[in-house]
Amino acid sequence: MRRALVLAREAEASADVPIGAVVYDADGIEIASACNERELSGDPTAHAEVLALRRASAYLDSWRLVGCTLVVTLEPCTMCAGATVLSRVARVVYGARDPKAGAVDSLYDVVRDPRLNHRPEVVGGVLADETGAILRDFFKAKRIKRAPNSLPAV
Repeated sequence: MRRALVLAREAEASADVPIGAVVYDADGIEIASACNERELSGDPTAHAEVLALRRASAYLDSWRLVGCTLVVTLEPCTMCAGATVLSRVARVVYGARDPKAGAVDSLYDVVRDPRLNHRPEVVGGVLADETGAILRDFFKAKRIKRAPNSLPAV
């Protein structure tokens, strides 16, 4: 998760939501990583998880990421949870819960839906305070930046 936090800070530096993701192979070796690139690329699907899964597939020359672990700083959304299932990832490890869009525990449970043919193991809440803090600080700074500097004259 510490590696994913480093990547999250890279996203923040490029004005994107600070989320980082890392894919490890069955031996625990990092094979791919990414941070959010939606603002950078203008691509709504450029979430850290999707980019990391794509890069891991390219590295392994296979869309099947059997035995791999996806580590991400924020609970995956519906799109990312679906991509995780479809890529056959063995395990999802996430930091902070996402009560507004989380699709692994909070709002939905896409990855453990018994109707699907693959269900990865889920480990949530890893370094949740740190991963949550970077997101809270990011959005707090955005709100302050958008707030008016002074009240209008009456």
